[in-house]
Amino acid sequence: MRQRQHVAIAEDKDRIENRNFSEEEKKRKPSYDLFSSSTKTLMVCLAMRMANSLLVQTYFNPDEHWQALEVAHNIAFGYGHLTWEWKKGIRSYLHPMVFAALYKVLALCHLDTPWFMSKAPRLLQSMFCAVGDLYLYKLSNVLFDDHVAQWALFSQLVNWFMFFCFTRTLSNSLETVLTLVGIYYWPCMRVSPNKAPLFSRKWGVAIAALACAIRPTSAIIWMYVGLLELFLAHDRLKFIFLEVAPIGVLVLTLMCLVDRLMYGSWILVPLNFLKFNFLSSGGDYYGTHKWHWYFTQGFPVILFTFLPFSIAGMVLSKQWKPSGLIAWVLGLYSVLGHKEFRFVLPVLPIALMFSGYSIAAMKTAASLNSKRKGSSNSHVKCPSKVRLAIFFLLSTNIPMALYMSLFHQVYIPRH
Repeated sequence: MRQRQHVAIAEDKDRIENRNFSEEEKKRKPSYDLFSSSTKTLMVCLAMRMANSLLVQTYFNPDEHWQALEVAHNIAFGYGHLTWEWKKGIRSYLHPMVFAALYKVLALCHLDTPWFMSKAPRLLQSMFCAVGDLYLYKLSNVLFDDHVAQWALFSQLVNWFMFFCFTRTLSNSLETVLTLVGIYYWPCMRVSPNKAPLFSRKWGVAIAALACAIRPTSAIIWMYVGLLELFLAHDRLKFIFLEVAPIGVLVLTLMCLVDRLMYGSWILVPLNFLKFNFLSSGGDYYGTHKWHWYFTQGFPVILFTFLPFSIAGMVLSKQWKPSGLIAWVLGLYSVLGHKEFRFVLPVLPIALMFSGYSIAAMKTAASLNSKRKGSSNSHVKCPSKVRLAIFFLLSTNIPMALYMSLFHQVYIPRH
């Protein structure tokens, strides 16, 4: 009996030191029914994100309306105010086109009532968000294991800023979804690049190109991933000339054709965007912050009480690739004078994934300690430290999310 107990302790210790289980171990270990398949996970995320989108009643950023919905309304119905950005050609119509198509469908179905017109865009965005949640779960599963993936998804769904911002119709929200989906398909972001699915990298390149077309600053993220792939790949010439170049040209051509149709002339939006925001510092007109703002205020605020768990997860997991991506994005965005919380939204889920890792490691360590003390039901009950951590995260993030979504800067119509 004592020998068996020592074997079990040794196995658990190995799991703490190396959380990348083999395929056989993954099949043997129990998993929660809610997360037993991708379809079930997606359905759970979809239900939660749709409820999330309906609960958000407050104002956050003007771009949610003036750079997306108002433009979409103009496309679909021929009227709607266009701000100066659309006259200067520094925005692409690709993102508003998504909601313009939705408006057209609502009109054809005679559902273009005020309630549907106001709620449907966020409900559509919630569907995209559910896909992003699913891919965070899948990415965590690939990098670590199913146990970590469940806690990573928990962190994503509970985090106050994801609840407050993710289902809004900002281009940053769709950029975040595309980032999560895209990173999953890039071989260089995996522990074992050779185990990536067939045609994985082509999908990754296509999604990265689409993200950059929708929001040019997304190139900061994909520059890191692309350079990493270039460094690690053995088929560099194929990667550059047969994947990046043709897919990039195809997506750029699509964007230019859409913008040519809408603007009435040939406009290269990424170039205009680069000139305004980077070369002329036009964004500084809307306010500036100190260079260290993202590190000392911006990112810690949106991570909130998940911050210590995320830092612990980065240290314990020793996964430098996704950790490096966070540091890279925060570092390059720090060079720009104009800073906003939403700009770094795409890497927030990566940080929350590490938070999930630290909670899972805490649970495994507590189970190991329980086994050493001779407890036979250590895997049945959730250890007290983990329960305390969960209570702490729920009690700090849920009130914050509800307050910011229901009361802070709520819109009260005048009668």
